[in-house]
Amino acid sequence: MAGVAILGSTGSIGLSTLDVIRRHPGRFHVEALAADRNDGRLLEQCLEFTPELAALASPEAAARLEAGVRRHGLPTRVVAGQEGLMEAATCAGAAQVMAAIVGAAGLAPTLAAARAGKRVLLANKESLVCAGRLLVEAVEASGAELVPIDSEHNAIFQCMPHSAAIGTRAAGLRRIVLTASGGPFRQTPAAALERVTPEQAVAHPNWRMGRKISVDSATLMNKGLELIEACLLFGVGPERVDVVVHPQSVIHSMVEYADGSVLAQLGNPDMRTPIAHALGWPDRIESGVESLDLIAIAQLGFEAPDLERFPCLRLAREAAVAGGTAPTALNAANEMAVEAFLGGKLNFTGIARVIDSVLQRHDVRTVTSLDEALAADRRAREAARRALESREAVSS
Repeated sequence: MAGVAILGSTGSIGLSTLDVIRRHPGRFHVEALAADRNDGRLLEQCLEFTPELAALASPEAAARLEAGVRRHGLPTRVVAGQEGLMEAATCAGAAQVMAAIVGAAGLAPTLAAARAGKRVLLANKESLVCAGRLLVEAVEASGAELVPIDSEHNAIFQCMPHSAAIGTRAAGLRRIVLTASGGPFRQTPAAALERVTPEQAVAHPNWRMGRKISVDSATLMNKGLELIEACLLFGVGPERVDVVVHPQSVIHSMVEYADGSVLAQLGNPDMRTPIAHALGWPDRIESGVESLDLIAIAQLGFEAPDLERFPCLRLAREAAVAGGTAPTALNAANEMAVEAFLGGKLNFTGIARVIDSVLQRHDVRTVTSLDEALAADRRAREAARRALESREAVSS
């Protein structure tokens, strides 16, 4: 059986991964589970899957988990902090590592898994956005495998020739088309966006996701980050990546080739599909997702994204063109702004204004090490903090 480590096991991707693994008891076993601070849910997972290792970023939460593990007589070893996450990412018994820790906190463990030669199932956008070149180089140097989990990039991966290497443009590739649902505010008047609430922003019409990524979908920043990822994963420039709004979320992305052929991957909007594809690749395994009913869907629609109403997509493309630490700054500013919005300290349209303020002042540098990427992240977070404190930066 193949050992699997799941970084971010208590989040939506982690739960979906465990659901797929549960369907294949003779094929996979859970070697390690890791999360931020949800010790209650992690204990439940330990009771069901009995991993060798369980890690929590929070030492206090790890202490509570340790007590629960001992109370139930489990053999699971509990570790804490960043060192614990790194141990889970590199544990010897795991051939595959699901990298699903949200935010820049997942960067170091994901890079460690790649350097350890694992098959990295990449659901952590920030690893590519902040240090994509380092990650691709680590995969090449160690002989690791990198299989994207984002529904869009997994769709592109499925539409690529099997011989195509991560980070290298496939022969004959003309362009990549990322599809976006448009989020919950696709038809909301621009004047009303100033007043939308966090509860409205996280109510995605098609997907069930965590709060932060749901807000990113509502601002279209999610698609902007995916544009940057696509450039790094598939070896293309931003000019070869288009974004179209596809409200049905049935076509998850497309690849156009030089002969005019366009290959697309279709499926119901359920993250278990790309997860099962990555876990089983190159085989196809059961995911638990219902068959796609094209007759019931009847129509597939496409629209151009409105960059005036959703400027985050424009800002992300500009960061992709600038390169270097610009995407890192974009991501850090976005995380800070989204956190402020979810906390009721910033209105919805203020998210883009904070990001723009940070990028306008950011000194773009080349990223040659993880320390440089993390330093750029810290500088951008401090700039975002100052912008959030400035009425001028966040007011309309």
